[in-house]
Amino acid sequence: MTDRQDRPDPWRSPVVVAQIPERGLHRELDADAAQRKAMADVAGLREVLSAHASLDITPKSGGRFHVAGKVRARIGQTCVVTLDPIETDIDETIDLMFAPPEQIPALSDLVDDAREGAGEIDPPEPIEGGTIDLGRLATDALFLGIDPYPRKADAVFDHENAPPAPGDHPFAALKALKVEPKPKRKPKGK
Repeated sequence: MTDRQDRPDPWRSPVVVAQIPERGLHRELDADAAQRKAMADVAGLREVLSAHASLDITPKSGGRFHVAGKVRARIGQTCVVTLDPIETDIDETIDLMFAPPEQIPALSDLVDDAREGAGEIDPPEPIEGGTIDLGRLATDALFLGIDPYPRKADAVFDHENAPPAPGDHPFAALKALKVEPKPKRKPKGK
């Protein structure tokens, strides 16, 4: 995968948190052809055939927001065994908390303390510039769902690793060229 720091986000859909109603907000996002092509380029995929996100943003106390939903996509990859083109479905869940940047250090400490007795709890993400970019969340979830070693359902890697024949090695030809040294002659008279 390519480093995302040197490229703009391929799928953007910012939501201004000050405009989110108290009851919350629901968004359905579909990536257009240009966004799907940009995602494929960033992720090193053959293509992104479709990408859809269904997300709910719920306000919480202290200026925090909970974002939950799903990202579904269909991507084109290449089978690592047969090198045939294949299509893969991605279905990823998003469940994140966002908080104002000044709250992140204290909330991260609370999460670290809670982790000691519980399972996986993620620290909140910062609200950057007063917005939450749902497109970037969807893109990140899609990228996390990509199988780095895709293979066709019936593809079998059946390579036999047999030992080479005794005369079949890189230096066999050199051995054939080897000249036998002449026997040393003994000096006369001794």
